[in-house]
Amino acid sequence: MSLTDNDVKNIAKLARLKLSDEQLPVYVDSLSKIFDFVAQLNAADTASVEPMAHPLADQVQRMRPDEVLDTDQHAKYQRNAPRVEADLYLVPKVIE
Repeated sequence: MSLTDNDVKNIAKLARLKLSDEQLPVYVDSLSKIFDFVAQLNAADTASVEPMAHPLADQVQRMRPDEVLDTDQHAKYQRNAPRVEADLYLVPKVIE
């Protein structure tokens, strides 16, 4: 599918992109190639391919147990903070 300058201008307008006249031929060529590639993909015969809900439908994924491995180190991290109160970082007010 070959796009025209007008097609690309309309696409750019919808996407709220500002294209210069120098950029237009590059985008016409690139977008035309993308549409041609999509047309190639659409031409592939997928009638005999069964849709998949998940690529590992007949397989089981091994899952590790959900265990907490890290220890609580907030006291160590808060030692460097300028101001801490009730285990919370106190920061300057930035919005009035």
